[in-house]
Amino acid sequence: MTATSAPAAATPMDDGIVAAAEACLASVGRARDAIHGVIFGQEQVVDLALVTILAGGHGLLVGLPGLAKTKLVETLGSVLGLDARRVQFTPDLMPSDILGSEILDEDQDRHRSFRFVRGPIFTQLLMADEINRASPRTQSALLQAMQERFVSVAGARHDLPRPFHVLATQNPIEQEGTYPLPEAQLDRFLLEIDVGYPDRAAERRILLETTGAEEHQPQAVMDTDALLSAQRLVRRLPVGEAVVDAILDLVRAARPVGGDALVADKLLWGPGPRASQALMLAVRARALIEGRVAPSVDDVAALAEPVLKHRMALTFAARADGETIPGLIGRLVGRL
Repeated sequence: MTATSAPAAATPMDDGIVAAAEACLASVGRARDAIHGVIFGQEQVVDLALVTILAGGHGLLVGLPGLAKTKLVETLGSVLGLDARRVQFTPDLMPSDILGSEILDEDQDRHRSFRFVRGPIFTQLLMADEINRASPRTQSALLQAMQERFVSVAGARHDLPRPFHVLATQNPIEQEGTYPLPEAQLDRFLLEIDVGYPDRAAERRILLETTGAEEHQPQAVMDTDALLSAQRLVRRLPVGEAVVDAILDLVRAARPVGGDALVADKLLWGPGPRASQALMLAVRARALIEGRVAPSVDDVAALAEPVLKHRMALTFAARADGETIPGLIGRLVGRL
C-alpha cells in the first residue's frame, strides 16, 4: 500500500447524501482552515481533534504543558459555534463538582424544595484538564456521563446538551499524585491524540503572532445545527468493502487471541468491537475534512495508531524486549 493508493470502490450515494455532502464539505473546510490559522505547528493534532468531533466522540490529548491544548479546545469551540468550558482536575475534585448537585431552596412563603444546580459538564465541549489527577470516583462519574450522555442525581435524569464532547488531557511525564485511567475507561475515548513540539518555523510564527499587541481571534464558521448535520452525514457516507475488510483485518489482528502471529504473543489484551466502530466512524470523518465523500484504505492506515494504541497493552516480556504499541501497530498497518 502506498500513500497515493486509490480509494476503495464505494456503494453509490443517493441524491440526498450527495447534496448534503456538497453543502457540508465547504463549511468543514473553512472550519479546518480557521483553526489552523490560530493553532500553529499542530496540523495533525487539529485534524484528529476535528475527526473526533465530527465522528461524535471524545478525545484524549496526551502532551507536555504549554503545547496549546487549552488553546485548541477554546478555538474549536469558537470556530464550531459550541459552548466550551474547562475544568482543572485535582485530587480533591468531587463528582458533584462536575455533574452538579441538589440544593435546598426556600421561597418567600417559607416553602422548601430541592433545586438541581447544573455542573460544568452541561456544556457542548468540555476540556477535562489533567484528567488523571482526579480520583477514580470522579473519573468514573465523568466517563459514565460521556458514555450515557446523561447524568442521574437524586434519582432524576438530566440529559446533557447535544452535541456533547469531552477533550481530556494528560501529562505523559508527571505521574506523581495521579490516578491513571483504567483500560476499560480509556476505551471510552474515540482517539488518543499525541501532542508534540512544533517545528522551528511554526514556533517562530508562534513567537511573532502571539506576543504582540494584538492576537488573532477565531471567528465562528459553523453553528450547532451545522455541526449536527455534519455528524449525521458522517454516518451516512458510503464505505467500500475494501475499507470494511481493512478495518476488520487490522482490529482482529491486534488481539492476543486469534490475532496476527507477528504481534499476538506480545499482547496482554487488544481492541474489541468498539475499536472497529471507532475506526469506521473516524475514517469517514477524515475523508470529510479532506474534501472527500468516501474513505479509503489510506484513511484506515492513518488513523490506526490513534484509534488502537490506548486499547492495547504489552506483556512484560515484550516491554523488556523494547517493543512498543506504535511499533506493533505499524507492522500490522504494513500488511494492509
